[in-house]
Formats: sequence, C-alpha cells, structure tokens
Amino acid sequence: MCGRTSLFTPQPDIERRFNAEFDHDYEPRYNIAPGDTLAVVHNEAPETITADTWGFVPEWAESVDDGPRPSNARAETVAENELFRSAFENRRALVIADGYYEWARNRGGKQPYRIGRTDGDPFAMAGLWSHWKDNGETLRTVTIITTEPNDTVASIHDRMPVILEPGSESQWLDGNVGFDPSDLLQPYPDPDLEPRQISTLVNDPTNDSPAIIDPVGGSNGQTGLEDFGAD
Repeated sequence: MCGRTSLFTPQPDIERRFNAEFDHDYEPRYNIAPGDTLAVVHNEAPETITADTWGFVPEWAESVDDGPRPSNARAETVAENELFRSAFENRRALVIADGYYEWARNRGGKQPYRIGRTDGDPFAMAGLWSHWKDNGETLRTVTIITTEPNDTVASIHDRMPVILEPGSESQWLDGNVGFDPSDLLQPYPDPDLEPRQISTLVNDPTNDSPAIIDPVGGSNGQTGLEDFGAD
C-alpha cells in the first residue's frame, strides 16, 4: 500500500520538473496522510497542479460518507473495479511526491522507512481523480495506484505505489486510443529507489517537520534492510 507521502521540494523545482504551475499556495509537507491534500496533475489540465483530498469518492456517490474512501487502488483490478472503472478510463492523474513511507515488521514492532529516488528528485505516482458534486458542495479527491513491489521494496512491504518513469507520465495522462494504460502499472526499477530507516516520529500524522526524515541506524545512512525478511 501507500499510506503516507512527503513533498517538500522547492516549488520552482516541482513546477519546472512537471512543466506545470500550482493553482494554490504551496506548503512543504513531510508527513502527508489520507484525508490531507496531495499535489496532483489531472489529465484534463496537465499544465496545472491542484490540491486534491487523498481518499477517493466516486462521482456517482450519493454522499461523501457513502461507502469507503480508499487511499489506494490495486493495479491488478483497477480497470474492472466498479469504484474506479470510470476514472481509470477518463480521469487519470499524476500524484507528485518526493518520498513515501512504509513500515517493516520486526520482533520489536514496526520500523518505518522513507523510500525515495536515489537522486532526491520528486516523482509522479499513477493516480485517479474524481470531482464529486452535490447541492452546491464540491470535493476533488484522488487515489494512488499500487502494484507488486520491486526487489528493493519487497523486504519492507508486499505492495508499492506505481511510480511512473518520467517518459511515461504524459502517456499515462493522455491515454491515446490503441494504448492500454494498464501496461504502465509496473514496479519501478530497483536502482532508482533508496529506502532509509527513519524514526517513529512519522507514526503520528500530526508530526510534520524536517525531523521526520532524519535517518536512524547510523550516520552513514545505512538502510538496515539486511535485518529484515520479506513480509
């Protein structure tokens, strides 16, 4: 799964990387949880970065409390799942982050990790968005698609977000006729990702400061993966 992310890269760097501009005041975040807003690029407006609530509400829902509000959608079933099928066909998105968090089980409990690109650059996760309206109330929501883990992440968790390679981002948004977007829902290449142990500060979503990402387990930034087996 993907249940926590971060985005604190400077705004000009994000806008340059995605060739899009924020339509809202940007606030760096170190600990973004479901129910918070994520930075999102919609297929209908690829030049704009919006703030969408994390937790998908389909457009046909009678109310925002009608049924679950999933933060993730499984790549294996997203095209057929009634909850996501229309969005998969018509409302695909890039969810921008510069890291995400997972917890590895060990004898002492759970060890949190921050997983990001080795170069520290922001990246795009495959997402689906929805614009729910009722009696003048509007809500724009998003979910992140997950897939099987690559070898690097498998030692920590049995799922990972679909991180799109830069050359595939516009293809995911466009969905040209004759192209199956499901083909892009693959694990990200191992060499480009690096997990690092962090403190349990991240466990509390109200903690949101640079201290969240401070590595633990040695000043040399060791990942500590050798201490864990796959779930």
